This record gives sequence, structure tokens and C-alpha cells, in this order.
Amino acid sequence: MAPSARRRTPPTVTLSGSALADSPLLTDGSLDAVAVPVAPGREGDEGLAAGSGTAQAAARYGIDLAELAERSGLTGAAGESSVVQLPRPVGSAVALPWTDLPPRIVLVGVGQGSDTDLRRAGAALARASRGWRAVATTLGDDDHAASSDVARRTRALVEGYLLAAYAQPSGAHKDTAKAAAELVLLGRDGGRVGAAVVAARTAASATWLVRDLANTPSGVKNPAWVADQARRLATRAGVSVEVLGPRELAAQGFGGILAVGGGSASTPRLVVARYTPPQPAAHHVVVVGKGITYDTGGLSIKPRESMVPMKTDMAGAAVALATVLGAAHSGSVHRVTAVLPLAENQVGAASYRPDDVVRLYGGTTVEVQNTDAEGRMVLADALAYADAVLDPDVLIDVATLTGAATLGLGRGHAALYGTDDDLVRALTAAGQATGELAWPMPLSAEYQDSLRSDVADVRQTARDKHMGGGSVFAALFLQRFVGTRRWAHLDVAGTARATADAHEVTAGATGYGARLLLQYLADLS
Repeated sequence: MAPSARRRTPPTVTLSGSALADSPLLTDGSLDAVAVPVAPGREGDEGLAAGSGTAQAAARYGIDLAELAERSGLTGAAGESSVVQLPRPVGSAVALPWTDLPPRIVLVGVGQGSDTDLRRAGAALARASRGWRAVATTLGDDDHAASSDVARRTRALVEGYLLAAYAQPSGAHKDTAKAAAELVLLGRDGGRVGAAVVAARTAASATWLVRDLANTPSGVKNPAWVADQARRLATRAGVSVEVLGPRELAAQGFGGILAVGGGSASTPRLVVARYTPPQPAAHHVVVVGKGITYDTGGLSIKPRESMVPMKTDMAGAAVALATVLGAAHSGSVHRVTAVLPLAENQVGAASYRPDDVVRLYGGTTVEVQNTDAEGRMVLADALAYADAVLDPDVLIDVATLTGAATLGLGRGHAALYGTDDDLVRALTAAGQATGELAWPMPLSAEYQDSLRSDVADVRQTARDKHMGGGSVFAALFLQRFVGTRRWAHLDVAGTARATADAHEVTAGATGYGARLLLQYLADLS
């Protein structure tokens, strides 16, 4: 059995109630840099965003931050940064007036100061501070803002910083890059701001977990390995966990999971992780996540290039697990259950075939047309199980399901489907609040006839291959297995992976969905 993954955590964030000009951090040598906000469209000192005395502290040492900002060429757009190295005397008795300042000043563009801008500013600072010990900043602070606004702005800044601080492991256990520095927030202490930092850290830690699990190579990560990680992490968090192996899956009729996993030497699993709050729960939210630990396409084999990112095809399952763990960590008032259908879609003597008829959980039969449409098969099993056994008030699934979702929405939005308008609106709002954007899509009833089968209860894919709308048809297929539940489907095929770093998003698995769902739970009343 492959070893367990080490749970990695984001850098430390510290609150300092003092302004920089009055801070002992100036003289104790613990800071590697101080970061200064720069706003766009202003001249001179006006370009330095309001804060806790940063400009005044620098001026005391004869440093004109406005001049530095102007010379750096920054426009003040969110996500810009420039590191200014302060000269130090070498081999001389001459002391420069700023030798007790940190050795660097980081100028960071904050745009108009929106949450999105501050997440991008935090991300820029994290990337600039890799390998440093500590960096202090007034970013996100405003002497004239209400405490609730400072808390919100601080959360956005800290989330951006912690999310961009992530670096992929180079193997199962080794980091590829030094971590970003400890972040010291100047001019802020406890209360709402402290709670905002805790919430940001919970959300970022959930995202780190999704990224670590999804970025783990599939040579290590098979269904049994993911189930072991889920059991270990859930037990540590006080979350109950149940794992069904091949015998239990067969006995209970999980035909979709068994069919998809039949061609692999790595047998499938189903993980059910349950968080129950100490007090009676307000709602029961079930999150189902697609957990294909590697996808060759099966007998409907993918081109080589399309297989390369398929270690991340279990990102939905990782999001479901991170959501239930995050709910437990934050003390959510809602009962949350994560269901992880786990399989490896390989080519083998026992692979399921196009034109097979597969009986899923609960008895629905499916005419298979494409073994590379495997995600909907395992999700259908898990959704039918959740409907029949778990009795959720809200049922949500997350899946890297269709390339079609990226054709209209690109990489910036997930495709969101749902049977309840209020649920769709709530998830959309949670996406807006976290920057994990989702776009509502239609469950077009007139398309249902294209899923009609002559040999089974339903076809796996549409009858007309030239009709388009592949993401819509996949959602309509899944809808058949949720009964009358309030249900939403997030197709994250475009948002779950990235080819390059961009602000708080990191190359590889992005972790999309964990923060959105935790925000949804926090907002749910």
C-alpha cells in the first residue's frame, strides 16, 4: 500500500495591533519585507492606499514611497508588484538611516480595493515573498472603514495570500518551492478581523487539501489510497467514515461504479463521510464528488494528450471530502455528508463496453454508448444512493464531467445546473463571494427525449451526436437519479485545472469548489 499523504497547511498569519511606525518588528530583525499598497489613477502620496502609518514610518527614514511607486512603473492594478531592495552598508562604518528597516519594500497594486482586487493583491504578495521568513503589511486595512468592511477586506487579502502560497509537491512528499513567508497584518487585532483570518485559513486549507489530493500522481493514488486518506483525515477531524469495497458494492447494487472500475487492477470504493454538529442540525447537505483516480477513457480510449491531466479527474471527490472536513473544522450548524464514488477507468479484459446495459443502484438500467462518459455512471450510483438512504435536504454534486462545459464558459466559470432556483441563486452568490464563479445553465426538458433508449431505461449520452450541449445532456442524465430532492450539479471540468498560475489560482489542480461550498454552508439559514 502506498504511504499516506502528508497534510500540508498554509503559512502562518499573525495580527499586529500596532502600526508599522510604532512596531517593535522594525527593530527586532524578524521582518524580511514590508508590503505597501499602491492604488491606481493617483499622483504622489495619493497613490499610497490608506493604511497604518507605512508611509510615515518610511518618511522617518528619508524614504519617499510615492517616488518609489512612481519609479517602479506600477499602475496600481490589482496583482501588480515590485520588490525594492534597500541598500545596506557593506564593509563600511557608515550607517544608512534606514538600516533598522526590513531589507525590502514590496509595492503591491490593490486596484479599486474590491474583494477580487484584494485577493489578487494577496496572491501577488505571496509569490513575491517565497523563501522569506516574514512580511508585514497594511494591505486590506483602512483607517476610515467600518470594522466589518476591514474584516471582509482582510479575509479577501489573506485568502489570496494563502491560496497563492501553495506549491505542488514534486513527489508524494516533497515540496517543489519554498513556502511564502509568515504574513503579519499591521494595525489589526482580534474581534471580527481575527474571525475573518480564521475563516480565510479554513477555506484556504480546504483548497490546499483538494490540490494536494488531485495533484498526487495516479501511480500512487488509486481508489483504495483515496479511501485510506479519507478515513485517516475524517477520523482525525471527528467525522465518521464508512468505506465500501468491491464485495459491498456488488451486494448493494452499485453497478455503475463496478462497471467503470472493472477494467482496472485497482478495485473501486465508495466512501461516505458524515459530520453531525453537536446541536440538532439546521439542514442536511450531501455533497457527492466524482472520484475517477485516473481516466484513460476505457475502451473508448482518449488521445494521449487528453490523458495527461487525468490524475485530477477525482477533483470532485476531493472537494466533497474537503467540504465535510471544513464543515467540521468550522463548527457548521448543518449536518454535512460527503459521498465519494472512486474508480479507475482503465483498459482491461473486464472493461465495460459500448452497447452494454448496466444496472445502477436502485435498479435503473443504462445503455452505455461511450466508456469515456464514465463520470456520470459513478455519480448516478452515488446520487441514487444519497436520495434513497441519506435523506438530504440539499443534494449537490461536483464533477470534472464534460469538456463541453468549457466550450461556452471557458476556464473562468463552472457550469451550474439545479432543480431549485433558490439553491442555484445561493450557490451563484457563494461563487461571487469567493471568486469561484459559477454560471447557471438550463435543464432543458425538451432534450430529455434524446436520452431515450430502446433497450434500457435511459441512454448514457444523447442519441444525436451532432446536437451539441454535452454538458446539458450529462446534467439531464444525472437528474434522473436525484428523485425530488433540491439538487444542484457543478460541472467543474474547466475550473478544476489550470495550465499556469494566475493570481490565487495555481497551475495543476486549482481546488475549485471547496471555498464555494463552505461559503454556501456558512450562508445557509
